[in-house]
Amino acid sequence: MSKIKIAHILHSVGGVDVSLRQILQNINVSEFESIVLHGESDTQVLFRDKNFEPVKEFKLPIHREISIQKDFLATIRALKIIRKERPDLIHSHSTKGGVIARVIGFLTGIKVLHTPQAFSYLCTDKKIRRTAFLFIEKLLSKGNSVLLASSESELKRGIDEVGYPKSKTALFNNAIAPIEKVFTLSIPKTWPDKYLCSVGRPCYQKNTEELIRVLYEVNKTEDVHLVLVGVGHHADQLEIVKDLVLKLNLKDKITILNWTSREDVLHITSKSKLYVSTSRYEGLPYAIIESLALSIPNVVSDCDGNRDLIKDNFNGFCIKNNDTKEFSQRIIKLLREEHLYNEFSRNAKKTFFIDHNINEKIKDLELIYREELRSYRNNLIYNIFRII
Repeated sequence: MSKIKIAHILHSVGGVDVSLRQILQNINVSEFESIVLHGESDTQVLFRDKNFEPVKEFKLPIHREISIQKDFLATIRALKIIRKERPDLIHSHSTKGGVIARVIGFLTGIKVLHTPQAFSYLCTDKKIRRTAFLFIEKLLSKGNSVLLASSESELKRGIDEVGYPKSKTALFNNAIAPIEKVFTLSIPKTWPDKYLCSVGRPCYQKNTEELIRVLYEVNKTEDVHLVLVGVGHHADQLEIVKDLVLKLNLKDKITILNWTSREDVLHITSKSKLYVSTSRYEGLPYAIIESLALSIPNVVSDCDGNRDLIKDNFNGFCIKNNDTKEFSQRIIKLLREEHLYNEFSRNAKKTFFIDHNINEKIKDLELIYREELRSYRNNLIYNIFRII
């Protein structure tokens, strides 16, 4: 029996990069063959499979920013590669990968499984831009495309707002391998031992200004530091955040780190008192999944992705409407109440092993691939494509 060939198309940065690598490193290589089409300047680290063998990859002019010329060129090059490689299915990840893949799916008839990792129209509060992005998502949802959501919230939004019929949706929660070893820190530790941790660039999505306001409130009664990790890529609100830090006299209470290795991030998270997130929206954030695997309780905003991982008063607190006072009070409560902290810590680990251990969950994705291919093969378009 021949292997099922999956072509992954994406701009491989941040959580999207983590997601693909977790899939490639855990999927059954005796049944599935993978190829990767990604940006020419996104990652320089080789993609490897379960046996640590390099995965065949192709670099394209895929970039985060919208560029008609570069996006058109990336789509044409990707189309040529797909026609040559003849995959059974295409799995696209994030907005840019999804646009390119679904155009190619329309042109070739190949079924596309699209994982948004947070829909593009959520990235702005400007009505015209939001409406335009939503229109594009609705348009691209037609045809031979399936929503492969990364969380229940993303699945619901895809059905209720984008308009995917339930019959054209599936769910595969983001997952990682258990963290059995936490590496030593490769960068100098310049912050105190009592600190909160958050991962993500200062931007509209991460709502970092709110996190700074929360830190200000916490420090009225508790002496605690914040380590903000992963600021290097597309941090368009970094200067605004720095100005707010100075305005609130928090310069000695926060450490801002540029993009560093995943091993360093895991080390920093593992030694933190709490993981915190004030995001406006997420797909299903890997940083929180990693914190759960490391038994770290969370205090997070009640948004897509966050609410799927953090169950209020079980493994952390989920704060509605970004209530700054409530957010800070919940942090203080966990810092002060050791019994509650330990209970949430145990429940964090339990949540990870039940819902987000990829050693088990990869079987769900393999089943989705098989079932989607089976239904595709019963389609006339598939048989025409295989003949051409």
